[in-house]
Amino acid sequence: MSIEHRIRVLAGTLILTSLALTLWVSPYWMILAAFVGANMLQSAFTKFCLAEIIMRRVFKWQ
Repeated sequence: MSIEHRIRVLAGTLILTSLALTLWVSPYWMILAAFVGANMLQSAFTKFCLAEIIMRRVFKWQ
């Protein structure tokens, strides 16, 4: 699996987790979903993704 696919899995997981926590814990968890969505949008235009940089450093991917 390429790093781009892993980033998409991470983003999808964070958004779904945020939505579940919004229903069961507090509506403030929607902030996390908004942050992930904004980061995805920003990364589409600028080609800069902080999650990709972190994953490459932590897991030593190229």
